[in-house]
Amino acid sequence: MPTVPPAGAPSGGGESHQAREIAESFGSDPGRYDRARPRYPGALIDRIVSALRGPGGSRPPRNQPSPDLLDVGCGTGIVARQFLAAGCRVLGVDPDARMADLARRHGLEVEVAAFETWDRAGREFDAVVAGQSWHWVDPVAGAAKAAHALRPGGRLAVFWNVFQPPPELAEAFAAVYRRVLPDSPLLQGGAGISGPDAYRGLLAKAADGIRDAGAFGPPEQWQFDWHRRYTRDEWLDQVPTSGFWGQILAAAQRELLAGIGAAVDAAGGSFTMPYATMAVTAARTGAT
Repeated sequence: MPTVPPAGAPSGGGESHQAREIAESFGSDPGRYDRARPRYPGALIDRIVSALRGPGGSRPPRNQPSPDLLDVGCGTGIVARQFLAAGCRVLGVDPDARMADLARRHGLEVEVAAFETWDRAGREFDAVVAGQSWHWVDPVAGAAKAAHALRPGGRLAVFWNVFQPPPELAEAFAAVYRRVLPDSPLLQGGAGISGPDAYRGLLAKAADGIRDAGAFGPPEQWQFDWHRRYTRDEWLDQVPTSGFWGQILAAAQRELLAGIGAAVDAAGGSFTMPYATMAVTAARTGAT
């Protein structure tokens, strides 16, 4: 299942950032989350880092400090580790102490707090990023908080990995969800397996929040298309990492995994998943 259902609305209605019990539920199995969740395309990381370093985007010389980056909703540090490898200094913020603990075991510095109430203690950053987490942040308050944390010219970049299974598997997966959870609000748009179009509203909401903050240049949208090959077991390892998985009864969880596994077996035991990494980004202006 995806991280958010179509349009980013939590089950039961309302805004996803208001569903705190879901937003702070991912630490129930941080090891699985870190193992199974996909990474982000190198092209995205490179484009953000290049924007911070100016023309050429090369690593800074020895006498020039590395970019300082704040990772909002850092989780186990998946995206933070990619930025560290690209030469950035990274501080993570996450509301879940269990996720933060695993990130620290990977050598990351993490502070436990919801971003809207996090104390920046006068610190400033060259970039604020959020990978697969900005929908759990109030889009207006979050953008304003990011503006205060950024140096003029710094960049806010929020992004999501969006998948859409091959058509035959998409229908097979949706049929499993319909059979096991026929009355569930999680089935909006066919169990949320709707691809990039389902995220257009979420991206627009992020862009509107950036505009409302009044401290950024015009927001841009970026998209990076890529693929990942999954075996049956790898995909079944990823499915329970959705924040909504905990809302499903254990018996239904087992039935879903059995049905999804059978669908992958019928497709030959593995498949290639098309992904799109979709980003909204803007540069901090000199306004306060």
